[in-house]
Amino acid sequence: MTHRDALTDHLRQKIINGELLPGSRLSESALANQMDVSRNTLRETFRALTEQGLLGHVPYRGVSVKAPTEADVLDIYRCRRTVECSVMGQAHPQHPAVERMLRAVQEAESHVTDKNWLGMGSANMAFHEAIVALSDSPRLIRMFRNVSAELRLVFLMIEDPGALHEPFVKSNREILEALLSDGPEAGADALEQYLLESERWVLGAYGRRRID
Repeated sequence: MTHRDALTDHLRQKIINGELLPGSRLSESALANQMDVSRNTLRETFRALTEQGLLGHVPYRGVSVKAPTEADVLDIYRCRRTVECSVMGQAHPQHPAVERMLRAVQEAESHVTDKNWLGMGSANMAFHEAIVALSDSPRLIRMFRNVSAELRLVFLMIEDPGALHEPFVKSNREILEALLSDGPEAGADALEQYLLESERWVLGAYGRRRID
């Protein structure tokens, strides 16, 4: 891994963890000093993260963390349904990634009582990344990793994270049980319903932000 790749992963993780919020301006000079890297290396990192949809550049204003729009939400969920439901519909219930799905569900459930919304959201992302891992396709997994990061930015835009995450902890459990009990087609049906409900909720939350 090159120095630039390591820096890209580091900044990407800070965005995913919510340490850099949507709309936050990134000071090239401050970050270069803080991370002890050259400005050229940092600019290359900014370009890579912009290509991944995580940063945006406004002429004469610099670089900032992307604040996803409603159009972005629609496209992200279109991608999720296309990829996740297709993979789930062809999944084998004994695939090793099913164990990852189970661990992610249990992790999310462990955060319900203490209302750790960030931990719950991370577990939710891990669950859906495990679904894509059922494909055994490195390219799909790599592509979906970027989609998941963009999705985290969407979730960070929501002012009531508890209302977003808590209902879907149960839904993830139901998706897993449908796969194990009734097979991949049932799992895919449950997953599609989940994604449609999630998309509607997120778009509704965006609409409420616009009104407020």
